[in-house]
Amino acid sequence: MKKKIAIIGSGFSSLSASCYLAKAGHDVTIYEKNKTVGGRARQLVRDGFTFDMGPSWYWMPDIFDSFFNDFGKKTADFYQLDKLNPAYKIFFTDDNITVGDCMDDICKEFERIEPGSANHLKDFIAKAEKNYDIAINKVVLRPGLTPLELITPETALRVDQFFKTISGEVRKKFKNPKLVSTLEFPVLFLGAKPNRTPSFYNFMNYADFGLGTWHPKGGMYQVVKAMNDLAEELGVEICTDAAAEKIKVVNNIAVGATINGKDISADVILSGADYHHSETLLDPEHRQYSEAYWNKKTFAPSSLLFYIGFNKKLENINHHNLFFDTDFECHAQEIYDNPSWPKAPLFYANFPSVTDLSMAPKNCETGFFLIPIAPNLTDTPELREQYFDIILDRFEKRTDQSVKNNIIFKESFCVNDFVEQYNSYKGNAYGMANTLSQTAFLRPSLKSKKVKNLYFTGQLTVPGPGVPPALISGKLVSELINKNV
Repeated sequence: MKKKIAIIGSGFSSLSASCYLAKAGHDVTIYEKNKTVGGRARQLVRDGFTFDMGPSWYWMPDIFDSFFNDFGKKTADFYQLDKLNPAYKIFFTDDNITVGDCMDDICKEFERIEPGSANHLKDFIAKAEKNYDIAINKVVLRPGLTPLELITPETALRVDQFFKTISGEVRKKFKNPKLVSTLEFPVLFLGAKPNRTPSFYNFMNYADFGLGTWHPKGGMYQVVKAMNDLAEELGVEICTDAAAEKIKVVNNIAVGATINGKDISADVILSGADYHHSETLLDPEHRQYSEAYWNKKTFAPSSLLFYIGFNKKLENINHHNLFFDTDFECHAQEIYDNPSWPKAPLFYANFPSVTDLSMAPKNCETGFFLIPIAPNLTDTPELREQYFDIILDRFEKRTDQSVKNNIIFKESFCVNDFVEQYNSYKGNAYGMANTLSQTAFLRPSLKSKKVKNLYFTGQLTVPGPGVPPALISGKLVSELINKNV
């Protein structure tokens, strides 16, 4: 039966859900508080430079393919996709590791660093590939309603992997700290420390080494545009500058929302906005989770971001660059264990114009720098400048070049901006971490337990943080809505 569905927010999960719901025949409208769609995956264009303001890694291309295939489309119908070679580069104090676009090249690099490690790597990735198949096809496509969803013949055989950690498994076979960091890095996309992430999640290593790193020409925002175009083609109405101020409930049934001071009616409300914020749009008696509940959860990091235009091409860099030239464990402790501004932060630098000339003016470079930090930290202009100087000094040293005098402009984004622009709980950047106690049915529910016809989607619910999981979250909640209406 056709229903009127109002969706709050326009991030990947909301756009995904809107497409599936419209395809099912519903009347769907998206309400986005900002001027453009995409949620945290917005775009900044300035003086000929193009920046992805949020996600910049295109991993798990099969998930994107599957999404568009569900509508009789291909990614190629909307954007050009190129596999990066090398995928990325990691800078250490005394050496660099270049991750190629195939296992043979990656094995050679591992063998160079630690003789004998290539065979261990092949075994590790083979197991990771099997876990990837199970995770994508057996686990994450379930809506997180009961513990039984985790029990399949495949997961039963691997139950021990949910109680061992990525860190423990990696360190059994690899002794060189550079290789350990390289293999532990992908789980940071899940928002948790490697020593708190179940070893089953090594499927992220297969996503990295097995499936590779890709780039949509024009940047990740091309994916947002593609999903926006598909949604509109399916009949979805998208309203920007439309802030949700209240979710209206009558007799414990969601009946509409207040948007920019105006009441709208709907048969179903779906919020893809920050889950905690979404519940503040409800009266207290209709909220599922208390402030104490949210406060004790482990959240993924926030970020200090810089968007920089350089008036020259830079040297000794790749499209994606990780600067692990400080203590990985110390920085992790300053995010998760003792939240504080890091003394010597690891950081990430993205220069999409290295491989995509359309993203910067001729003979210039588009630079995106990211420092992961604990959520809810004090955020001041002075601290932002202090940390910019720290990472730029190290960047110049590690890449053997001077760039400070080649900066045309610099914009920053940090905790305060995540709160103001995305209503993000404590200014987190990636949602709730995927620790064992926050996996599947243990995450906030897709469906309200207190209010009928109220649903949620996004990185704080199932399956978890990241762009591919967001696409899946939208599909899962749409199936749940169709089943219940």
